[in-house]
Amino acid sequence: MSDVTRAKHGRPVHHWRRDLIELAALFTAVAVADTVADLIGHGPDGTALLVISAVALAATAGFHTWWARRHGHAPPTGDTGTRPLPHGEQAGPADQRARTPDPVAAESTLWRMRTTVKDEPGSLAALCTALAGQRVDILSLQTHPLAEGTVDEFLLRAPGTLEGSEITRAVARSGGADTWIERADTHDLVDAPTRVLGLATRTALDAAELPLALRQLLGRCTIRSLPAVPLGGGRGPEGVPVEGVLEDTVMRLRAPEGGVITVERPYLPFTPTEFARARALVELDARLGPRVPRSQDVLTLAEGHDITVRRADTGDLEAAVAMHERCSPRTLSMRYHGPVGDADRYLNHLLSPRFGRTLAVQTASGRIVGLGHLLWDGDETEVALLVEDTWQRRGIGGELLERLVAMAAEAGCASVYAVTQSSNTGMVAAMRGLGLPLDYQIEEGTLVITARLDASVEETEAAVAITKAEAP
Repeated sequence: MSDVTRAKHGRPVHHWRRDLIELAALFTAVAVADTVADLIGHGPDGTALLVISAVALAATAGFHTWWARRHGHAPPTGDTGTRPLPHGEQAGPADQRARTPDPVAAESTLWRMRTTVKDEPGSLAALCTALAGQRVDILSLQTHPLAEGTVDEFLLRAPGTLEGSEITRAVARSGGADTWIERADTHDLVDAPTRVLGLATRTALDAAELPLALRQLLGRCTIRSLPAVPLGGGRGPEGVPVEGVLEDTVMRLRAPEGGVITVERPYLPFTPTEFARARALVELDARLGPRVPRSQDVLTLAEGHDITVRRADTGDLEAAVAMHERCSPRTLSMRYHGPVGDADRYLNHLLSPRFGRTLAVQTASGRIVGLGHLLWDGDETEVALLVEDTWQRRGIGGELLERLVAMAAEAGCASVYAVTQSSNTGMVAAMRGLGLPLDYQIEEGTLVITARLDASVEETEAAVAITKAEAP
């Protein structure tokens, strides 16, 4: 029987040579069978001849099979090239599986990595070769020259199945030392000059952005602003020169108002390049002076009163002190967890944009009746509220808290916490009204409520559902 295949243009092609060989094999087999039948019928050695004929037929069949495989039309084993389907034909299930990319192979992970290499020709090439051997793609590279070598900072895209420890081992084998690696996200794809310019712009618009800009510039670190004169009096921090001080994992910079800004990152030493960038941001802040965006929102409360919510700073100190004087001792005790002395100095600290952001609620007459603070506490963030007695239970505290938490989320904070007393039902209800996962801790008789801002969508939806179910 003839073999029919299709050429690239789709028309059938007959292979006449294969047909001729098959016919020749068939005639040979018939002739041999006829000869054997004659010999068996007329000779005494019929059994032996029958065995010989069987062997001959088996050999013929084997030769035919070998020839068919040698000159078949399937592609050879090493041929993996793809070919277009004939016009009008569709791929079968097997073809579709072969052409669908493996989702596991398609996944990738972004990493930020920093390592120190010798300052000699070929050291960086060896490092890049080691990363290529792990199928790691280098998206960006920054170099920080040091006296004893060069610190190379990479943004990498690696296969999703590749662990960070495997990358660091490959880097160590290629000569990298003091390697540090952590997961990155799409925000890190922005090149360094663009990111620095963006942080400088934010700092220029708002003095409260300086600690956040430093944190985003330097990665995970602890930033503390120490005033020149402590709140409780006494001796302030040791002064630093104008050019600042860099000590391995700690840098100290002179704050514009006379205090000290301390930045600490225990897990990774700062480079001179990072120190110069941080110092430039602080100098920009000092040259621009105090500044707070003056945007404001007018809201109407349920009973019909209009209030204005706006940013506040030290220029509102007199009005804030006047509000303190109108608050009852119990309200002040709830806010400050005890007697309040030297309110002027304490409020001056809270209202300073150097230590966080403050929102003020004022009436149509301009009188401040509520304050909300978002305070940068090292690598944590605290929220605090104070509402004048006659304006409580009107939704002002909840409005302030929602806006402060939104600011914290925009700044990239993972969580915020509030320190209050268990009897402060208003603050507890306001925190629960956020619809975020909450953690409760009692520390020395004080209630600390922490709201997680980096929770997954599923966790947040579940928390909102629980909050609604428990609501009266």
